[in-house]
This record gives sequence, C-alpha cells and structure tokens, in this order.
Amino acid sequence: MFRTLLLVAALTLAFATPGLSEPERRTVGAITYDGALPVPDTLRTALAPYYNARSAMFEGWLPDGSMLIVTRFGETNQIHRVARPGGDRTQLTFFSEPVNAAQVLPGAARYLYRRDVGGAEYYQAWVRDLAGAETQLTTPGTRNESFVLSRDGKLAAWTQVTPGDPNYDIALADPANPSTRRIVLEGTGVVAPLAIAPDGKSALIKRRHSVSWSQLFLLDFATGALTPVGPQDRRISYEGGAFIGDGSSVVVLSDDRSEHLLPVVISLATGAVRDLDPGARWGAEGFTISPDGRVIALTVNEEGYSTLVLRDLATGARLPGPTLPQGVLTGAGFSPDGAHIGLSLSTSRSSGDVWSYDLRSAALTRWTESETGGLDPRTFVEPALFRYPTFDGRQIPAFIYRPTSPATGKRPVVIQIHGGPEGQEQPSFSPRRQSWVNQLGAAVIIPNVRGSTGYGKTYEGLDNAAKREDSVKDIGALLDWVATQPDLDASRVAVVGQSYGGYMVLAVAGHYSDRLAGVINLYGISNWITFLANTEGYRRDARRAEYGDERDPAMRAVFERISPLAMTANMTKPMMVFQGANDPRVPRSESEQLVAKLRTQGADVWYLIAADEGHGIAKKANQEAVRATEVMFLKKVLGVK
Repeated sequence: MFRTLLLVAALTLAFATPGLSEPERRTVGAITYDGALPVPDTLRTALAPYYNARSAMFEGWLPDGSMLIVTRFGETNQIHRVARPGGDRTQLTFFSEPVNAAQVLPGAARYLYRRDVGGAEYYQAWVRDLAGAETQLTTPGTRNESFVLSRDGKLAAWTQVTPGDPNYDIALADPANPSTRRIVLEGTGVVAPLAIAPDGKSALIKRRHSVSWSQLFLLDFATGALTPVGPQDRRISYEGGAFIGDGSSVVVLSDDRSEHLLPVVISLATGAVRDLDPGARWGAEGFTISPDGRVIALTVNEEGYSTLVLRDLATGARLPGPTLPQGVLTGAGFSPDGAHIGLSLSTSRSSGDVWSYDLRSAALTRWTESETGGLDPRTFVEPALFRYPTFDGRQIPAFIYRPTSPATGKRPVVIQIHGGPEGQEQPSFSPRRQSWVNQLGAAVIIPNVRGSTGYGKTYEGLDNAAKREDSVKDIGALLDWVATQPDLDASRVAVVGQSYGGYMVLAVAGHYSDRLAGVINLYGISNWITFLANTEGYRRDARRAEYGDERDPAMRAVFERISPLAMTANMTKPMMVFQGANDPRVPRSESEQLVAKLRTQGADVWYLIAADEGHGIAKKANQEAVRATEVMFLKKVLGVK
C-alpha cells in the first residue's frame, strides 16, 4: 500500500510539473476535470432525463407479504419497502453512500445490509429494523461480503478479510447479538460461505481458485474441520449453494463434464451427484429454493436474455413458469409461504421493475412502475443480436443498437467493451447506450469477445494468460465487419470500456489506432505488472489466476509486451480517461501513469477523477457529469453537431 501511495504521489506531482503539458484544470463538485472541454447547458439538459430514470430491484420478502427493493430517490440507491402491488415505496435507508442489497432475516421484520465509504469496498454490515434502529454486525477495519443466513435467522456467516491479506476468513454471529461474532475458519485463499446447514452446526463453503476452478467443503463450526464435497479429481467451477431436505444433500450450479453451469444435487453422505437438467443447452446464473425444498427456480441465460425456469427438485421435471419480456433478471426469491416468487427484470425499453409470480394461478403481477426520467420509452432502441467472423474462424456474438431516426449519411459507431474479463454484455436497460443512439445518432455495438461468460467454459478460457490479445483481435475483426456495413461509417468509430474493458480499449488503441476516431477508458489497466503489484492484496492472487503471474519470467515477458503502457506511441487518437480516486481494484496509479506518458507525447487527453468514487460511478451527480462529458467527447471525435 505504501508503494502505491508513493507512486500516486509521484505521478500527481509530475502531472503538475511545468515541463509537462498543462491543460486547463477545474473542479466541480467531486470531479476534477483536466483537459476536458466544458459541457454546454443545452447538452446537460438534454441528457439529464436519461439519468433521472430509476430502476427497482427485488431484494426479499418480509413476513407480512411486503417486499424490500432497491431503488433511488436521490443521489444513491437505497432500501425501500413496498407493501403491495402498486403501493407506495417507503424509503428505509438514507445514506450518502449507496446501499445496493438487503437480506431479510427469516421470520423477522429486520434485514441485513452492507455499505462502504467512497467506493473503497471495505464493506461493513448492519442489521436494521423497519423503524431504523440498527446494530453493526461486522468488525471495523475489515472487508465483509457473501453473507448467508440460517433458516431460523439466528445465525449469519460471511467472509472477512483485512487490508493486504490474500487469505479470507469465515465469520459467524447471531445477527441479534454481534458480541457473539467469532472466526470459525482462518482460510487460505478466497473462501466464502454458500449456505448454513439446517441444524446450524456447519456451512457449505467454496474456495475459489479461479473463474474456472473452485472447490466445495463442509465447514464444522465447532472444530473448524473441512470435509470435501463433490468430486476432487478434476477442476470444476461451482456457483451458489443451498441445503435441501434435512441437510443431507446440497444443490449447487456445476460445470462438471459440461460447458455450462447446471444445477446438480450432491449427497453429503455418499458424494453421489444427480443432474437436474442434463444436457441443457444454456447455463444457469443463479437459483433460489422454495421454503419447503421442493422447487428450484433457475435464472437461465439464453444468448444474453434471462428466463426463469422452475424444476421439481426430486425429479428434475420442468414445472410451469412465467413468460417474461425479453430482458435480464436482476433478482428472484420465494415468499415465506412458497406461493409466490418475487423477481425484478430490466429490458432495453424499461428501466427495471419488480414483479411477483403466483405459482398456483400462474399470474404475473407488477409491483413497481419505475420512471424513465420523462423520456418516451418508445424512443428507446431494442438491440439486435448478430454474430461476426473473427481471425480464427469463430463467430463472435454481439448486440447492435441501430437508430430508428432518418439518417443523412452513414452513421458513426460506438463500440462498448465489457469488463471482467469473464463478464457479458446483455440487453438490459442502459441510459448511456440509449443516449448515444438518440443524442449522437450513433449505432452502438456491444460485443462479447472470447473470454466472455454465457457461451461455455471453452469460450470463456480462450483469452487466458498468453492468449490475452486474441480477444483484442476479435475487436479488430469487428472493425472489419463495420467496414462492410452500408449504413455504418468505418471512419468514425469510437471504443469505450471500463475496468478490464478499459484495458481492452487501450489495447485496441495500441493496435488499431488508425481505424479509430477516439477512445474512452474508464479505470482501465494500463500496465499488467504495476496493476498486479498495486491492486488490493485480497484480490491479487485471484487476479493472477485469471491474468497470469507476473512473478513468472515467461509471463512477465508477455505482460511487458502486451501492456498498453508499452504501446502509447501508437495511440494517436484523442482519449478520455476517468478514474475513481478510491478504486481498490484498478488503482488510480494505472490511469495517472497512462495520462502522464500520453501527455509527454503530446496526445490530446481528457482526464476526469472523482474524489468520492471507487471502481465505478455510484452517485447520480457524478454519473450525470461523467456521462455528459463522454457525450461531449464523442461529439468532438465523431464529428457530430
């Protein structure tokens, strides 16, 4: 950490040195703008409605049949209660920092939530009642996540890590009495609880080695002993977990002998594995179990779109389920009586709302009506799914948003590349993309290059380690595809990406700058070696498993070759860079060393830094400001008036 602070301080000093390029600097609110043109009031006014749009996400059922949801009625997401379908939303938390999730304590009108400060991701957790009385559950100065609750609500287990420590611990406490908090496992690597056994004496936990390899164990709370669960002779990826019946079996998502994560039941006594959906074409992303343990509701990803699939846990037989609009599920959970499933869904034309599905009547009932900021949803564009060929003959999936308004010529193009790398662009509501379509008249393309999730583990592993730049070639192939489209202008293409997607756009700029008009890099990795040295200690080993280990001479040589900081001489087009000052994942030094080097070469760089953000942009005022500057930058580089 001390080394990181020294590097940031040195770069900040260099940034202000008279010998370097010194574009205009100004600070407005929490954001410092360095070299960026001011945004006219007319453009701010035109863009404001996009960020006034709200969404609602299902979080859980309270014992009286009301729901907890997350939505925003100010600067940040907070917890709200909705008593009935169409009822008023009653705000329960009122913090300047976002509260993005809540878990209802079984049988109680209380819930557990977590929050951090300034996006630093050192999450603390509190237990709160509906009147606002709360108690802190976690230890100050630690990072806490992956909370699970026992069936009776009398135990909470979670993972805890301290600054700089790569080894996570498992903590346990009675939520009503934080003084009972204790460490039940001093872990090795990244471990997290998945579920507490019905008798409250043990938990199913996962040790994550990489995105493609994890292990399951049964943790005995009294002794700390770990008993392996499931096959141990091969590498398997697991997600989720729940005990079923009397606790003699668990259900998890597993990719064992499959390209996708599929639901399986594992006997704790014999180790026998029973597939609930053998040979499924599409993988599941998550699941929830009915209170009586008879039904599993699976969130299945079909080409980026979500479906909710219900199955009988005893037989695996598919049960009747809801027919949902094309979109992306953001939450699902059974009511305490098991008669309803609460869910939330975002589509390209609706910002996201909460619904309930009645398992007996098959009725789908809308609970919230989220506003779209005063914009007419009919102006929003529905993306089209397509595939394009790449260098090795594969077909790369992507979505394209084509404007419906008349065009006077070929349209400019904005390519947005997701982070992860094991992420996936999906057709959920995006005010940012819709503003690019409507305010720029641009076609927006969101590709899922190799390394993306949702298309099988073979595809997901195609960019690992030394193959990292193969995914960059997939963007080169997309530029080729754009050039073949009669309505798209291959001379006016900008690339946008954040986090790992920020690395991608920098690499694209390093290899294909002559085919770009501009680049927007949000908290992207500029040097793999300094990134791995300076990312938070609790993340480092997990990142090495995905990206490669810089301590290995052969891998270090690859990093030295493919790091964007080594390619800045080729980055000849204007660039906008955004960074959260408190980012623990991709530290501020990654952006500052890039900006400093580009400016010594005379490059046109707009640099924005938010003092109260981390890995992302959580606060509404900052979102509006950064997104408006993005549109201003895109107008300039794409030649849009």
